[in-house]
Amino acid sequence: MNIVFSRDSQVRGMDNTMANTEKYFGQFCSLLAAYTRKTARLRDKADQLVKQLIDFANSENPELRATMRGFAEDLAKVQDYRQAQVERLETKVVNPLKLYGAQIKQTRAEIKKFKRVQNREIKQLEKLEKLRQKSPWDRQMISQAETRVQRAAMDSSRTTLQLEETVDAFQRQKLKDLQTFFSNFVTIEMVFHAKALEVYSSAFQTLEKYDLERDLQDFRAKMQGVYGHYNTQPLANTNPSPSVLQSLASQGTLQVQLCRANEDPEHPHANHGRFSLHDWVEGQSAHCVCGQGGYLMLPGHSL
Repeated sequence: MNIVFSRDSQVRGMDNTMANTEKYFGQFCSLLAAYTRKTARLRDKADQLVKQLIDFANSENPELRATMRGFAEDLAKVQDYRQAQVERLETKVVNPLKLYGAQIKQTRAEIKKFKRVQNREIKQLEKLEKLRQKSPWDRQMISQAETRVQRAAMDSSRTTLQLEETVDAFQRQKLKDLQTFFSNFVTIEMVFHAKALEVYSSAFQTLEKYDLERDLQDFRAKMQGVYGHYNTQPLANTNPSPSVLQSLASQGTLQVQLCRANEDPEHPHANHGRFSLHDWVEGQSAHCVCGQGGYLMLPGHSL
């Protein structure tokens, strides 16, 4: 009877091991699946950010446009690496953990099988004890009961040995798989972050090279041309500086609409009353006069 109790204690330990594995592996699977889904959602949000950056870049000046496009391209590369990260997490971590549930169920089925064999052994022992108490003189019945007990004990011993081998193999595989799962997880994360760091470094350099002052010059030149607001600061020279002219001339489509005081008699109505920036730069300095205090003035304008 002591052997039976010893086997029962052994089986309870195995059952607790399986229950523990089922509980924590299930939690690992759930959490890592959620981690993978959130990583995929982060990738989607970053893709939306890339799209917005490109749309914004297309509405800005050339200097900022080039910088934002370069930054968006680098950010898109990181999302390509993040996509690979999601796929690898699903393949090498989450899916194997999902399949582990089948192995746990199979091993627990072996434990239940052993419990049935053990219960038969216990029942045969109980019958033998009752028979000895009720009919101690009936040697034939007692002998038959003892034979049944021995047979049940042999079945229980054989099943116990098989169960020990099964649970031992399961435990070995569990520990090896646990090591593999989290090694894969760490490797996937390290590869992603190493690649991402490389691309983010490039993105940082792209942003560092951005020439803010040049963009401001383009912006100011555009505002002056579009709204007709001219610089009223005192000028040391009445002629515009070459840098300003070059900045203004870079806006190829910019034209200033003015009423010409005198048309060219050789080419009447050549520009239909529109004064082009190129003409102003090249040969129309006569239309610019210097007012009081050295301010730059246009015909028909007064301070």
